Amino acid sequence: MLRVVLIKDLAISRGERRLFSGLNLTLRAGEAAALVGRNGAGKTSLLRSVAGLLRPVEGAVAFEGEAGPIEAETARAEHLHLLGHQDGLKSSRTAWEELRFQTLWTGGTEESARAAAKRFDLNRLLELEVRRLSAGQRRRLALARLAASPRSLWLLDEPMAPLDAAQRAAFGTVMAEHLAGGGMILASVHDPLPIPARPIQIGLGEVGA
Repeated sequence: MLRVVLIKDLAISRGERRLFSGLNLTLRAGEAAALVGRNGAGKTSLLRSVAGLLRPVEGAVAFEGEAGPIEAETARAEHLHLLGHQDGLKSSRTAWEELRFQTLWTGGTEESARAAAKRFDLNRLLELEVRRLSAGQRRRLALARLAASPRSLWLLDEPMAPLDAAQRAAFGTVMAEHLAGGGMILASVHDPLPIPARPIQIGLGEVGA
C-alpha cells in the first residue's frame, strides 16, 4: 500500500513558459491537499506529472510504501487513480459496460463495480449509453471508478465541478472514508473540497509545503 508521496524541487514548463518551480510537498497516508491558483498556473500539469504523464523540467516525484521506496512505474500502475478534467469515458458504451471495463482494467471486480454503482446512485442509468448522460451523471460514473477499484492515491482535477450540492456532500463522505482508510488525495480545485485539506498555492514562483 502506498503511504507517502514526495515531491522534491519540482519545476514544470509549458512550451517556453515556466509554470512554477521549487515545489516541495510531502503527502502522507490519511492526508488531503488542495492545489489552488489561477487558471493556467500549473495545477493540472502537476497532477499529470505525479501520474507520470508529464516530465518535469527539474525535480522528482517519489513514492514510499510501508516497507520503503516503491518504484515510480509500479506506484503509478498499481496505486493511483487520475481523474482528469475530462472524464475519459467512451461515449458509445453503456454506463455499466464502461464502469465494468474500467473497474476490471484497474484491478477491481464486477462485484465492486456493482457496489460502486449503487454508492454513486447510478443503477437506473447503467443501461444508458454514456453519450446520453448529463455532465453530472458522467462525473458520478467517473468517480465511481475510485471506489470500484480502491487505490491509495487519488489525483483529482476539479472533481466537484458538475456536481450539485447533495452530490458534493455525498462525494465528501466517500473522500473522508478513503482518507480514514489510509488513502491520500491530491486535488486541483477552484471551490473548497468538502473535507479538510491542506491548501497548496501553485504558480507564484517558489512554492512548497
